Amino acid sequence: MKRRKLSEEDVSLWRQVADTAERLHPKAKPTDFAKTITKPVKTPRAHPAREALPAFEVGALAKSRPPSHDLMGSVSDRVARQPVQMDKKAFGRMKRGKLVPEGKIDLHGMTADQAHGALTGFILRSHSEGRRLVLVITGKGKDRHDHGPIPTRRGVLKHQVPQWLALSPMKSCILQVAEAHIKHGGTGAYYVYLRR
Repeated sequence: MKRRKLSEEDVSLWRQVADTAERLHPKAKPTDFAKTITKPVKTPRAHPAREALPAFEVGALAKSRPPSHDLMGSVSDRVARQPVQMDKKAFGRMKRGKLVPEGKIDLHGMTADQAHGALTGFILRSHSEGRRLVLVITGKGKDRHDHGPIPTRRGVLKHQVPQWLALSPMKSCILQVAEAHIKHGGTGAYYVYLRR
């Protein structure tokens, strides 16, 4: 840093101020203020050598599959989490495909409106006839290549049927709903165990 000398006017002003001030350390030697005052001079700073940044590619650190935002989970998981309301031994036999359904309805090719009416009539009729186990075939649904902002689920009927079965008037007739064994349609069908 270079020192800059004060002008005579600055020095005389300082001496007037210094004469009115009391010394903090009376034993210390007085110094000539004009000689000690320095004004810093700006010097340009040298920049350190910058390291080359690594190559950047959008999405390079992204996971291969984005996390699912499906808060409800799959329909298979939701049906499987339902508590067992029927006899546990009979439930185990039903899940292993050992119980034979007494009736079945195939909803393939129907629209949601047609399927809902047909399912309601079938369940109420089966209950009134005293059947215990019926099979509802929904199919697994078709793959759709939909790249829109709102995802569409695969298998409209597969997702709707468990919801319909949980609503009135069918709810009062049903004891248990479970996915069918592979020999009765697997994930494309549901066992519906009816009340007495």
